[in-house]
Amino acid sequence: MKYIYLIRHCEADGQAFEATLTETGIKQANDLDNFFVEKRVERIISSPYKRAVQSIQPLAERLKLDIELEDRLTERVLSSKNLPDWYEKLQETFEDFDLKFDGGESSHEAMNRIVEVIEEVVQSTPDNVAIVTHGNLMALLLKHFHQEFSFNDWKKLSNPDVYLLKYQNYQTTFKRIWK
Repeated sequence: MKYIYLIRHCEADGQAFEATLTETGIKQANDLDNFFVEKRVERIISSPYKRAVQSIQPLAERLKLDIELEDRLTERVLSSKNLPDWYEKLQETFEDFDLKFDGGESSHEAMNRIVEVIEEVVQSTPDNVAIVTHGNLMALLLKHFHQEFSFNDWKKLSNPDVYLLKYQNYQTTFKRIWK
């Protein structure tokens, strides 16, 4: 059995690559570490975005594990242009997985890159892995495993959030485990 803890980063001060955790986000990162005390994590893979790394840093330090940075876990780029109606545009991409805006990536493209990471983790050792990413990418992965996962489910994700993916006998199930 493979256990993959899919983690959305803690509260941050914006969306930029260098955006850091807020004061609340720093507390959440420590809460996240405490949440994992009873769980066995043997490997940590994270988006290179500062807020993702900071979210998992306390756990990595306690467990004395390196944080492996993985570019395929980065925030999804909806568009390279400023979209004042980004929320509506994002919702459209949940309805049309091939929809793509200027300089952005479609839901299919974003989903494929996180699915690749999961497939590699499933084929590797160890069996207990924490993966830190961003809300939209997390939602797309969950939709990959359960077609009913929707835009409304994405809206319900919290910062942080944790889902446990269990992989056994070519079957993947998931469950939200964050409090």
